[in-house]
Amino acid sequence: MKLWRIPAFGIDRLELSEAPEPKPRAGEVLVKVRAVSLNYRDLLVTLGHYNPKMSLPRIPVSDGAGEVVAIGEGVTQVKTGQRVAGIFMQNWLDGAPNAQKHRGALGGDIDGMLAEYVVLHESGVVPVPDHLNWEEAATLPCAGVTAWNAVVHAGRIKAGDTVLIQGTGGVSIFALQFAKALGARVLGTSSSNEKLERASKLGLDAGVNYKQTPDWARWVLQQTNGEGADLVVEVGGAGTFTQSLKAVRIGGTVAQIGVLSQTSESVNVVPILHGQIHIQGIYVGSRAHFLEMNRAITQTKLKSIVDEIFAFNQAQDALRRMESGTHFGKLVIRVA
Repeated sequence: MKLWRIPAFGIDRLELSEAPEPKPRAGEVLVKVRAVSLNYRDLLVTLGHYNPKMSLPRIPVSDGAGEVVAIGEGVTQVKTGQRVAGIFMQNWLDGAPNAQKHRGALGGDIDGMLAEYVVLHESGVVPVPDHLNWEEAATLPCAGVTAWNAVVHAGRIKAGDTVLIQGTGGVSIFALQFAKALGARVLGTSSSNEKLERASKLGLDAGVNYKQTPDWARWVLQQTNGEGADLVVEVGGAGTFTQSLKAVRIGGTVAQIGVLSQTSESVNVVPILHGQIHIQGIYVGSRAHFLEMNRAITQTKLKSIVDEIFAFNQAQDALRRMESGTHFGKLVIRVA
C-alpha cells in the first residue's frame, strides 16, 4: 500500500512511501481509507511545531473515513463493509478526560490516517452518517466533534442564544451549523468580506471584518444590545483571547480551542473575575461525543462544507493550502 510519512519535519520533507498492507489482530479492524481531511494541527505536526520531540517517522493526519474490509478475532462492534471514521483520541471512549484517555491521538501520538489502509481497534472507529460522501465524512473526527463539544457541552446553547465564531475554518463553520440547528443567533469575524458573505448563506446572522474593525468586541456588544455573546468559539488563541473576553456576556462561556495567533501582551484576568466568565478548554472530544454528534447530523441531514479536494499524491499541496489560510470550511485529500 501507499502512505505518507514524516521522516523529518517540514512540508517538503513529507515522503510518499510504500509498505505492506497491515493485518488486523484480535479486536482490531482493517479500514480501506477513502478520504482524509486536514486540520491546522496536521500542519503543525508536519512542521514540527506541535511536538518537536515526536518520534519519527510518523504517518500524519488524524481525520479519515473509509470502509472496513477485514476484522480480527473477537470483533463484535464492527462488520466488514461498514462505513466508518476513526476517532481522534483512540483511548477516550466516554466520560471525563484524563491523562490516559488523552494518549493515543491519531497523527501525533500514534500513526494517523494518511495511508491507503489503516488498522484501528474496533472501539476506535464509529459509523458515519449514510447521507455523507467519503469526503464529507472524513471532516468529522476533529473539527466536527470539537465544534459539537464547544456548542453543545461547553456552551449548552439553546434557541435564542448568541454564538460568536472566529474565522471560517473547519471548526468555526461546524459551530455555525450546529448553533443554527439549535436555533441560536450566530455572529462571526473574518479577514475576508467574501468569506463572510459565503458564511451568511449558511445562516450567519451578521459578520464583521476584523482587519477593518480591530475592536470587534465592541461590534459584538452593539449587535447584542450591550449584553455580549453567550458563547465565543475561540480559535484564534492568545492574539484574540482578550477581545473574546470583552465580547462574551457576564456568566457566558469562552470555548478555548485554537492557537492560530500569538501576542506579546499579558492577559488581564480581571474581566474573567468581574464577568464571571467560564473558560473551557476544548480538546476535540470522546467517542461518545462523536456518536451523539452523528445522530444529530443524521437527523438534520447536515452536510459538511468541503472547500477543495486534493488527490492522494497532492498531500504537500493540501498542507500548503492549509498554511495559506485561504480555505473556507475543510480541505480534503481523496485517498481511493
